[in-house]
Amino acid sequence: MIEDKQLKYDKAYLRIAKEWGKLSYCKRKQVGAIIVKDRMIISDGYNGTPTGFENCCEDEENYTKWYVLHAEANAILKVAASTQSCKGATLYVTLSPCRECSKLIHQSGIVRVVYHTAYKDDSGLKFLEKAGVKLQLIEDLSV
Repeated sequence: MIEDKQLKYDKAYLRIAKEWGKLSYCKRKQVGAIIVKDRMIISDGYNGTPTGFENCCEDEENYTKWYVLHAEANAILKVAASTQSCKGATLYVTLSPCRECSKLIHQSGIVRVVYHTAYKDDSGLKFLEKAGVKLQLIEDLSV
């Protein structure tokens, strides 16, 4: 029964992350992330350029610009700039984390990652698994 309730929460938070990703100006991938601690959303993020830069993620050849921040990084950075802490939190993200974001996730104290779609490179997931972070893929977001 508790697992069913947790799954309902997980799906709801992933749906929120998916909606948040739609705010991204990136054309190739719109990724959203939500950080939840004690059933409270403490941060959110989507992939995009840093503050003060043009809201265009791709260059003339449709490659992602090197300085685009990933959704997970944006969400973690928001927490770092606040009075909150990621220690013991869960990250909900629409695309599984890359290896760079996985390092940030582990170092920030996030203990669980729930994702909707697997990224082509699974080295980030392997790193998180080795670090003891719990991982869960949820493809079906229906209620």
